[in-house]
Amino acid sequence: MIRGWRHILLLLTFVMLSVAPALAQPAGTMTFAVHVTLATRWLDPAETDAEITPFMIFYALHDALVKPMPASLNAPSLAESWTMSKDGRVWKFVLRRGACFHNGDPVTSDDVKFSFERYRAAAAVLKERVREVQVVDPGRVRFHLKDPWPDFMTFYGASASGAAWIILGERVHSRIRAARRGGGADPDPRLPLLGAARGTPAEAITVERRFPWHAPTM
Repeated sequence: MIRGWRHILLLLTFVMLSVAPALAQPAGTMTFAVHVTLATRWLDPAETDAEITPFMIFYALHDALVKPMPASLNAPSLAESWTMSKDGRVWKFVLRRGACFHNGDPVTSDDVKFSFERYRAAAAVLKERVREVQVVDPGRVRFHLKDPWPDFMTFYGASASGAAWIILGERVHSRIRAARRGGGADPDPRLPLLGAARGTPAEAITVERRFPWHAPTM
């Protein structure tokens, strides 16, 4: 190893989707290495840096409403569709049915609202432009902008920010805070990941992928 260079191995082991029907048991592992030191903040979409590097972690551990994929810069993932109002001030997203977190909780519009409001990293202009995130029902959410903004999806649904990457919402985090105040263990110490993680960040991480889980089409 050349002195002065730090080549850190990231070991991500997670259950891969089978080519069998959706209910089949997952099997297999994937291992990949990267050339940079891994920052622990890259595990949390709310801490996204203004660079592309953290997204290699996001794609392995999380999922987004909309995200860049080979076929599209704004590919549907946890959201199956979205529309913009005629005046350009409201964007409505329809969530994909059956998508769940690692603990079995369904992905809902409450999680979308929580994840956006919790976001505090790159592309601050995105949050400055949004007036309100409205939960219509568990499967629909609306983003109300202060003014028409044609670049909304460029900042929300692409790699300019991590605001569209969804984690478990307030209903779970409130239980964690209550448990910590009482001196008890976290109800789910794996948060905010979509799988059970163990290891030392910046050296190696092993992640177990859990079902049911939506796997977007490449």
